Amino acid sequence: MIIVSTVIALGMGTFVTIVRAKSAKKPASVKKILLPPLFMSTGALMFVLPFFRVTLSEFLEALIVGMIFSIVLIRSSKFERRDGDIYLKQTKAFIFILFGLLIIRVIAKIVLSSTIDVGTLSGMFWILAFGMIVPWRITMYLQFKKLQRTVIV
Repeated sequence: MIIVSTVIALGMGTFVTIVRAKSAKKPASVKKILLPPLFMSTGALMFVLPFFRVTLSEFLEALIVGMIFSIVLIRSSKFERRDGDIYLKQTKAFIFILFGLLIIRVIAKIVLSSTIDVGTLSGMFWILAFGMIVPWRITMYLQFKKLQRTVIV
């Protein structure tokens, strides 16, 4: 089960990296910034099933780690004006950061799988990912709106 979830995580990480690289070539918008966390929030339905439920301390641990990881994403995501539109600056470091965070998550999952059952661990890693994407996207939204308000000279 751990091997399958690891392969899926690596596949999703690769997919996100490709999507991110393509999206940097198109102007940013509020929808493009805010919809991914909204779509991801549907994953919280997993917690309806007892198999995926976590304790309060597991929830807080996963959330705090996710928020710490979000700092790296926040620092590597900047916007710029080009041709009258706002674009996400494409940095080579971002791809390495995404894969670095993914590798850390995979290693943590492998290590923790020996002490935490797979359902709980899956729930914790969803919380970690959500705790990472929400602060990152909120910060991106605020940066986007700030740049949008600046007058073009």
